[in-house]
Amino acid sequence: MRRREVISNTGTLLGAAALGAWSSAAQAQTAGVSDTQIVLGQSAPFTGSAAQLGLQFHLGAQLYFEALNAEGGINGRRIQIQRLDDGYEPERCAANTRQLISEGVFALFGYIGTPTSLAALPLATEARLPFFAPFTGAEALRTPFNRYAIHVRASYFDETAAIVRQITSVGIKRIAVFYQNDAYGKTGLEGVSRALKAVDLEPAALGTVERNTTDVEQALKTIMAIKPEAIVQIGAYKACATFIRRARRLGFSGNFYNVSFVGTQALVDELGAEARGVVVSQVMPFPYAPVTRLSGDYLAAMKDKRGMVPNYSGMEGFVAAKVFAEAVKRAGRALTRDAFIAAIQGMQNVNLGGFPVDFSPSKHTGSKFVELTLLTEDGRIRR
Repeated sequence: MRRREVISNTGTLLGAAALGAWSSAAQAQTAGVSDTQIVLGQSAPFTGSAAQLGLQFHLGAQLYFEALNAEGGINGRRIQIQRLDDGYEPERCAANTRQLISEGVFALFGYIGTPTSLAALPLATEARLPFFAPFTGAEALRTPFNRYAIHVRASYFDETAAIVRQITSVGIKRIAVFYQNDAYGKTGLEGVSRALKAVDLEPAALGTVERNTTDVEQALKTIMAIKPEAIVQIGAYKACATFIRRARRLGFSGNFYNVSFVGTQALVDELGAEARGVVVSQVMPFPYAPVTRLSGDYLAAMKDKRGMVPNYSGMEGFVAAKVFAEAVKRAGRALTRDAFIAAIQGMQNVNLGGFPVDFSPSKHTGSKFVELTLLTEDGRIRR
């Protein structure tokens, strides 16, 4: 921020001490913002068993920001993401978050996962930083309302309700749940249990896997023993793929149902021909064809990017970047964190090219959109 003279109401110059105090306060409000850039901080898994989620989300966001920056940014400011690898581990994520806050980023952006986001959100709240578009639908990050937590996607409760409606609509009642033994998996399990309770059912069997592992043998034994008709999975792609392959080899012929965090493209890549009969709930527009203007923009931005392929995780990053940029535009030239949050809250019933978002001063979840997709043995994803 350029130092300048400040005139009081009486027309006299403020004293040097007052000027220094004013300048410090203004700079504190706009940490991470200069005349030429806005710096965001992202802690995400860029290595390890959930790496594809972090990498693809980041690449999708970069697609949007790079195109925006090439046109001069917003009010002359280009948006940059400073990223750190947390390996999908909460302790590493918390350390990364402290580092990003100490380095003065404007906001925390695109964190990946429930346990990591739960470790980071209290730090963001204490520092009064926007915690924007985490890649998770966990209720614990949404309730109670937190002024600094801003969610673009629908919740896991929304997703699991849609899954249970689909399963029970064809008369299936014996439904098992395979879930990751942490806050993410337990949130998903709670969502499934709530939806089943509404139709006088409960999970027929439960099986767990530890985060960042593929040790599914005990869960497989427990679940297969009750001869399930359908299996809901709340996990990351490697563990879920391992469970699916082994269950198929034991003769399970029913459908598997996953929430969006599994990483649809990563799951398809892991399973190959064994992806047949796997359903995934989605909270973003279909990224493989220009079925909406937003999907078309995503595919157009990717056109000249060698080696990049469309996928839902990348689309989520692209959408998060677009929503962020729209709020920055609405906040105006004098960008502060408070102005940014106020701009988000003013984005009521805004259609972003076929993906509506609706925020308010008391509602920081922009979308409730959910649809189910089916994976096929030839590597396709069908709506």
